[in-house]
Amino acid sequence: MVAHHQAGDPMNASVRYTYLSRGELAQKLGEKGHHLSSYLVAKLLRLAKLGKRKMSKSGIPQSVAGRKSQFTHIAYLIDQFERLGLPIVSIDSKKKELLGQLFRSGKLYCQEPLVCHDHDFPSLSTGKVVPHGIYDLGLNEGYMHLGTSADTPEFACDCLESWWQNYGTFRYPHAQEVLVLCDSGGSNNCRFYRFKEALQELANRTQITFHISHYPTYCSKYNPIDRRLFPHITRALSGCILDSVETMQQLICQRAHTSTGLEVFCKIVKKNYQTGIKASNEFIQHIPIQFSNLNPKWNYIAVPKPQYREVILC
Repeated sequence: MVAHHQAGDPMNASVRYTYLSRGELAQKLGEKGHHLSSYLVAKLLRLAKLGKRKMSKSGIPQSVAGRKSQFTHIAYLIDQFERLGLPIVSIDSKKKELLGQLFRSGKLYCQEPLVCHDHDFPSLSTGKVVPHGIYDLGLNEGYMHLGTSADTPEFACDCLESWWQNYGTFRYPHAQEVLVLCDSGGSNNCRFYRFKEALQELANRTQITFHISHYPTYCSKYNPIDRRLFPHITRALSGCILDSVETMQQLICQRAHTSTGLEVFCKIVKKNYQTGIKASNEFIQHIPIQFSNLNPKWNYIAVPKPQYREVILC
């Protein structure tokens, strides 16, 4: 009966599945003169080694050249920076959050239900928050920056500078180099010249050398911040009404830490960022970024210019 309503994996003949439910199988067997209960149908499915499973998001849409070598290179860089005691951070922007009396998944202990709008239209929100995270692999610390504007390369680099000025210089007082792991898309897109330009400006201001390594396309789930920090941010905000960015900051600071040692710090960034800004022609023509010989589109270094001083006009 299952043989006419099943499919499988063309690369593995032992993998099979059927789209018929137990009730549908019992009905079809009854039409053949075999009247069985759903319980017996379930036993027959187990004998046929057909279990109930959900889809697994493990497939890759298409092959990416240099994928394996990039993972090997990232592992090598992490090992080298760990041996030298230099900072290793993973950065990424989390899904944007809408503020207001809007529904959020999750449950809380309450005497009365929390009332929210029956629709989640963006027009009903009172604002939007762009959460940008920085995760320190060595110290197991997370740093969230809640932007109230747009997710741009300038915003990503400003968050990185804020982390370094407020925490990095004290955690690593003698460090002159930082390894930054990030995805290939978003505000830190590996194809954006503007991100590289903003990164070079950051290196000049801080006099710190930034080593950038992007995870290959379709491999963002391997970025450490996506599994070590962001799930706890989601847990901290679960079931709560985000009526303001201050409420969101308070929830993250109070609830995002774990019993295994994760500490999370949060800051609000109210600077306004403009979208659509392109890199200057001078930067594109004379790119000071040093590209690696291995996968140069994913690996490069922003080295600060010597004796750089920022001039402040009064």
